[in-house]
Parts: sequence; structure tokens; C-alpha cells
Amino acid sequence: MAELKITLSRSFIGRPQDQIKTAKALGLTRVGRTVVKTKTPAIEGMINKIPHLLTVEEVK
Repeated sequence: MAELKITLSRSFIGRPQDQIKTAKALGLTRVGRTVVKTKTPAIEGMINKIPHLLTVEEVK
């Protein structure tokens, strides 16, 4: 399966609690923090919930 490099590019300040919890479930705790996750429907759903806070690129 493909992997995704996910970076938190915007702050949590002023965001609804569900968006903050979604980012933390992805393992993103600070701006600039990057994680690599396997591309699954669950991860894609989390990304689609907060695309305005993230930068996502596919890793080969």
C-alpha cells in the first residue's frame, strides 16, 4: 500500500474540539510535525475532515 506524509501546517488555535482530536489521533501535536501513515480509508477520512490544517504528500 502507498504511504502518506502528513504535516500539520496550521495551528489548532480557535478550531473546534473535534478537529483538534482528529489531528492528535493522527499523531500531530505541533505545527510543523510530520508523520508517515499507510493509506487506508480511515486515515483518508481523517485527512478529509481537516484538509485546511494539513499538507499531505504521497511517499513512494
